[in-house]
Amino acid sequence: MSDYERGTLTLSNGDHLSYIKQGSGPVVVLLPGWSQSAAQWKHQIDDLAQDHTIYAVDLRGHGDSSNASGGYRIARLAADLHEALELADLDDVTLMGHSMGCSVMWAYLEHYGTDRISRLVIADQAPMVTGKPWLTDEEKVTYGCLFPDAASLEGFVSAVNATDTVEGHKEIIRGMFTADIDEDTLAWIAEENLKLPRGYAADLLWDHCLQDWRDVITETRLPTLVIGAEKSIFSAESQRWIAAQNPNASVVIFEESDGGSHFMFFENPDRFNRHVREFLSA
Repeated sequence: MSDYERGTLTLSNGDHLSYIKQGSGPVVVLLPGWSQSAAQWKHQIDDLAQDHTIYAVDLRGHGDSSNASGGYRIARLAADLHEALELADLDDVTLMGHSMGCSVMWAYLEHYGTDRISRLVIADQAPMVTGKPWLTDEEKVTYGCLFPDAASLEGFVSAVNATDTVEGHKEIIRGMFTADIDEDTLAWIAEENLKLPRGYAADLLWDHCLQDWRDVITETRLPTLVIGAEKSIFSAESQRWIAAQNPNASVVIFEESDGGSHFMFFENPDRFNRHVREFLSA
């Protein structure tokens, strides 16, 4: 990976957020998903920084940010983001999130409105990760529920909590990629993931997967690009549903043969970046 300029923001409670800053121009803030790091946005940083100011943020405890002793909840991550934007004095920001990073964006909108935010790029996050008992099977597909119920979620979170080796974590995340992902790349991603201690990772995953963002999504009117994938862990229907709630939103779905996994931004960065650029220039 290229050598990027790194900065640190010290939050009011003394915790530190690390971020990569690159380029100049309109501001785009990149939020990685659960256990992911800012470095995993490397293809977007290299491309978009040609004519934008890119801030790729390591969330609380992730990547190079300090391992805070608590706060591993979506609401706290949104509060961190709000404070970070104020500390960096960023305005008219395009927020681009992947997976759980989108949940942080939705929590931000719920608690702080559109303060400092002008546009959204939502890369593959379901409105609901875990199904509620009263939902039909069809509704669970529409909302992208990865886990049909809380018992299923419990098993996955327990496996995460018990797996602290690169080889073990590779197997946990393997299904989030197409079969074309190579082992060295998967190992690097697993190493980045494990920078977040597994106990904290399990706490955050449990909180994240029990959220329901449907009401926030239906109220959002910011210009929005939604990107999903046929081979994702989340249904393509859920990404179409998100876009359909907002008259200012559009949706793109990657086919499996086109790197269309949960990590489409990593497996097919050229196409992903092209769609993002078209959205940013509209």
